[in-house]
Amino acid sequence: MNVLLLVSAFNGLTQRVWCTLRSTPDVRVSVALAETAGATTETVRSRQPDLVICPFLKERIPAEVWSHYRTIIIHPGPVGDRGPSSLDHAISDAVPVWGVTALQAVEEMDAGPIWATRTFAMPGRPSAPLAKSVLYNGPVADAAVECVLEVVEKAKDPLFHPVPLAAAPREVPGTRLRPLLRQAERSFSWTDGREKILRRVAAADGAPGVLTTLGGSQVYAYDAHPGPALDLAPGQVGGARHGAVLVGTGNGNIWIGHLRRRPTGGTPTIKLPAAQVLGDLPELPDRATAGEADYRPIRYWRVGDVGHVEFDFYNGAMSTAQCRRLADALGNAAAQDTRVLVLHGGAQGGPFSNGVHLNVIEAAANGAAEGWANIRAINAVCRAVVECAHQVVITAFSGNAGAGGVMLGLGADVVAARDGVVFNPCYDIGLYGSELHTYTLPRRVGAERAARLLGEKLPVDAAQAKSLGLVDEVGPSEEEYFAGWLTDLAKRYADPVTWRQVRSRKERALAEADRPVDYYEIKELAEMAADLFDDRQGFAAARGAFVYKTKSGTPKRLTGWA
Repeated sequence: MNVLLLVSAFNGLTQRVWCTLRSTPDVRVSVALAETAGATTETVRSRQPDLVICPFLKERIPAEVWSHYRTIIIHPGPVGDRGPSSLDHAISDAVPVWGVTALQAVEEMDAGPIWATRTFAMPGRPSAPLAKSVLYNGPVADAAVECVLEVVEKAKDPLFHPVPLAAAPREVPGTRLRPLLRQAERSFSWTDGREKILRRVAAADGAPGVLTTLGGSQVYAYDAHPGPALDLAPGQVGGARHGAVLVGTGNGNIWIGHLRRRPTGGTPTIKLPAAQVLGDLPELPDRATAGEADYRPIRYWRVGDVGHVEFDFYNGAMSTAQCRRLADALGNAAAQDTRVLVLHGGAQGGPFSNGVHLNVIEAAANGAAEGWANIRAINAVCRAVVECAHQVVITAFSGNAGAGGVMLGLGADVVAARDGVVFNPCYDIGLYGSELHTYTLPRRVGAERAARLLGEKLPVDAAQAKSLGLVDEVGPSEEEYFAGWLTDLAKRYADPVTWRQVRSRKERALAEADRPVDYYEIKELAEMAADLFDDRQGFAAARGAFVYKTKSGTPKRLTGWA
């Protein structure tokens, strides 16, 4: 069966569906990015798919497509939910249960017959709702993949007929057609309660953000977290920490991690750390208490012989400052008398890492110089992982990873991943890449396979990554179960006998290597210098297209049947 994924972007969900179908027996998969109605129709006609599936599609499907090819929409809402702001409404309304529905495309949007559906309990707490992007790439993605697999099986059955929407059972009461959420409905006053503001920002996460006023500027707010008790008036900015700013509300304070200035005069703007947007703010100390946690994008704790460094960077982007703090945290963790060190990223539901912070580099007065500083800083993190001598190092990929974010974790003694995580182990933005990938990647998968992964530039899921040697262990897909599984894994390696064996292997490998780690880093940095300062592969333009979300055609590597 030939399945065409018709999508608005090859995003995390699309990549996960692509990886899943690529591993499904008797299925071949191809991708087409939606363009104009005419171009989309012509693309579908030229591919002649047996089935069209749309895991992420914002454009209307041309009638010429859905009337001639079975076309299934993966809608991020339960049966009966309709409209373009499904997850936004669900988060804003604090619904306890939500779902995903696979429905056939017809003239009326989201009104076609039902092929499959799944429901799930909404994660998060009222005081800390899950952001839309985290919900989308977590429970929604899990449910969507299950629906896609069910659709493929049903499509093979000539006797199957989907259930009309009017006759389909509604597991979540009150579902209905709801309009696009606009800024007027998303807005809040800083005199509102903290929970309401957190929920409004979470519901608009990723896009479009919530328009508000801070520090006298009109900005879109993203990445909100509960803040500590501090005497601030509603809307007052009390200071900054690690790029976030603390703002007073009607009954407490919140951290806003990222802001985007409202565009003026047609000039586009990009998301940046909130303190960078507002500027000139005092740095606040950590005010965490036993009763209330504070904003900590990097956390350390230990349980017996196991130390944990957990980091959670918005959208997986790692700025120069963030990398330096993470390298320091790893250095401090390595100095403890533990046997195992777990480096855990994406534990809050976000990505593990996507490498350097392209938005911060783009916004810098000298993008090349900022990119150079950023790559040197992330390399320091990679070296801290590779050269940690006393502990067995485990990197735990709880969320998706791309480019240097994948390479960052490969230098560990043990690489673990949550089932369903997607890896993009390549560089695809005009950079040769560093992060010691020429040292770690071939040692894990072999030189030939490393070259193929870098050259093909295709994603792999956790199961495929394990078969390739990128990953050693794959744990449960549910985050709460993965955390327990990871604890047990760390305890196994903390066993004195196992610990000594792994340490001995690591020491021998470093001692017997024919070239030091410096050799690989220096060679990579020579290539990166040409890419950053001479722009030999068009990094500046590719970076700008990425951060300003300029649309481009379907990458050629995705157009064939895989």
